[in-house]
Amino acid sequence: MNLIETTVGELVAQRPGRARVFEHFGIDYCCGGKKLLAAACREKGIDLLAIENAINAADQEVVAESTNWTTAPISELANHIEQTHHAYLKTELPRLEAKLKKIASVHADAHPEMVRVFEIFTEFKAELESHMGKEEMILFPLCRRLESAMAPVASHCGSVQNPIRVMIAEHDHAGNALEQMRALTHDYTAPADACNTFRATMHDLEKLEQDMHQHVHKENNILFPRAIEAERVVGV
Repeated sequence: MNLIETTVGELVAQRPGRARVFEHFGIDYCCGGKKLLAAACREKGIDLLAIENAINAADQEVVAESTNWTTAPISELANHIEQTHHAYLKTELPRLEAKLKKIASVHADAHPEMVRVFEIFTEFKAELESHMGKEEMILFPLCRRLESAMAPVASHCGSVQNPIRVMIAEHDHAGNALEQMRALTHDYTAPADACNTFRATMHDLEKLEQDMHQHVHKENNILFPRAIEAERVVGV
């Protein structure tokens, strides 16, 4: 395979362990998954040989997530996203909101940027909770029906591409929020005078971002294209 002429989303879809390489180099493989690797590297000023070597090394490692989601049943992938990534967010978002509220209150004078981080996170949390509800109640059930359909599937949404288009736009907005929080916290780096809660929260925010990258990648680059193809096969 010509790595540099393959999209970054496809590269991760084929072998999930490659996600760690893109995280290391700062390449967006979820919302930006449609870009060819060559273009993504050019934008970031990354040496192509260096990243090809890193990808090849990652391919030799055993990855924790062994399921090939490009061929697993669509319903299984939708269940996985709900049970893994949605479940994680439903637990983590309220916990992080409470911790960020405390940090913004206690450290506002020394670190006023944390007030803005808290504001961004509060909006991010509210939008994600609404987003997950729409996926679980509307889009994912439609994807599951399309997988087993023998004829066009009736839906008040019309084509499955309509809710998918909305979900992708919301993914982009969530990605922008994460980028803002990363910038404000200097790559989630706790300041020298940070308390233990402050330090732990920076670690948890970075973990949240990493999980979101995996989450959005599985939807944008695998689930959604497969649902669109399933609809194409049976007709709208």
